[in-house]
Amino acid sequence: MRRARQVYYDAFSTVYDRFVAMHSGDAQMDLRGFLAGFLPGPEAGAILDLCTGTGAMLPFLHAKKRRGAPITGLDFSRGMLRRAASKVAGLPRMHLVQGNAGNLPFADGAFGAVTCSHAFYELRGDNRERALQEIVRVLAPGGIFLMMEHDVPDGQPAKALFFLRLAVAGGGKIRGFLSREMVFLGRHFATVEKIASPSGRSKVMVCVKGPAVGVAGAV
Repeated sequence: MRRARQVYYDAFSTVYDRFVAMHSGDAQMDLRGFLAGFLPGPEAGAILDLCTGTGAMLPFLHAKKRRGAPITGLDFSRGMLRRAASKVAGLPRMHLVQGNAGNLPFADGAFGAVTCSHAFYELRGDNRERALQEIVRVLAPGGIFLMMEHDVPDGQPAKALFFLRLAVAGGGKIRGFLSREMVFLGRHFATVEKIASPSGRSKVMVCVKGPAVGVAGAV
């Protein structure tokens, strides 16, 4: 099954950017800049872009951080990462890693921020939960997880197509996650805030990891 999903996403990489732009109403990819605007300052440390796909988010993260902390894009699809490589060519302190969101190859507390743009819902049930645990693990105390996703569209057939795609990509339990996403995220993070995007067709979930327990002065 894992190999089949990799083949699917390797092929999907050829049309992925156009698909997301159409579904989110964001042909110019301005929403990536909107998401990057929630990043903490340069002092927060390294950034991980989870399920980076074709790397559409990476130039916006680089522009926000400028010559600051290193940025890593992770995806399990080699096809996606090949396309991401062309977008970050020449950008300093940029790294691409092939790996699984549910088993991140990074040390505890390695990142000040983790981003995920229009991809988290596509993780299948158990892997979605493991990914949340891994995100919390690799975030430093007080670190931030920024997740941008398509919001459920109004009317039919858009809503039916939305759930059909998520059912195919993210598994049958996705409706349950969508209906209680604030609860699910709240189990892992100290605070969770939902913010509508300028297009009105996507949303940003701003999730903050709690401070280190027992460390004086931790914030």
